[in-house]
Amino acid sequence: MTSSEDNKEEGPSKEEESSKEKEPPKEEEKKVEKKKKIKKKKGKKGKKGYRQENPEANLRVTLPYKPKGEMFAVAETFQGGSRLQLICEDGERRMGRIPGKLRRRMWVRENDLLIVVPWSFQDSKADVKFRYTPTQTSNLKRRGKIPEILDIY
Repeated sequence: MTSSEDNKEEGPSKEEESSKEKEPPKEEEKKVEKKKKIKKKKGKKGKKGYRQENPEANLRVTLPYKPKGEMFAVAETFQGGSRLQLICEDGERRMGRIPGKLRRRMWVRENDLLIVVPWSFQDSKADVKFRYTPTQTSNLKRRGKIPEILDIY
């Protein structure tokens, strides 16, 4: 036998071996690249897993529903026991009350803008329904929704 025949019987030549060795790493690299492309960027999540894309973009806010008697009011002073003095948009001062189901959820400070509902049987008192954040208040002022009597912002 000749030396070339010996090489054929032994297996592929060195060139063929080197080409086979190079191919698998390329496939592995492609898989790694694909894995990197598949991974999505994870942003910070706010409370309870909700994403806050832009907290300043409060485009829609609830407005007082006039047929139910709701109106704007400003918290003037606190009396204690979830009661506060309000200046309402109709010009009257009322004693405001934060209902039980909102006591722990709604933290009201002085000069906050609120939505209140006057009591039907005692007009000098009202229930607090909603509190606007400072950002929401500035947006409402810019759009001209806040009456002039309450415009302390």
